Amino acid sequence: MLREIPASDSHFRAALVAEKLVVDDLGGANQRFFAWEDDDGRVVAHCGLEGAGPDRLLRSLVVIPSERGKGLAIRIVAALEHLARSSGALRLWLLTETASPVFDRLGWYRAERDAAPDEIARSAQFAALCAASAVCMVRDLRG
Repeated sequence: MLREIPASDSHFRAALVAEKLVVDDLGGANQRFFAWEDDDGRVVAHCGLEGAGPDRLLRSLVVIPSERGKGLAIRIVAALEHLARSSGALRLWLLTETASPVFDRLGWYRAERDAAPDEIARSAQFAALCAASAVCMVRDLRG
């Protein structure tokens, strides 16, 4: 289950650093971060959403190594998609260096980075922090 956490959460930051994910822009406007707890209340993943308009950014998704390969990312992405949709988002975007096969299976599709709308393209992740080699993906939440 998702539990909202502050951007300053030390476990969250450590998980991102361990996976070489971006932490430089954490705590910016319109960012929400979450811990995913298993049935025993143990935090096994972290993730986030950024933005407030029809297009939002799915970011900072990391599952602890011992829980990988168990379908957890599928459940987390579904929860984030639901949360974004219920708050008015029409599309989710992301950049990834390693997880594009997972998102391919979940119905996301690849897009040119310059196809992202201005509010996404201006995010620190798109504008400066993520490598140019990162795959850009988008998910339409309307259908």
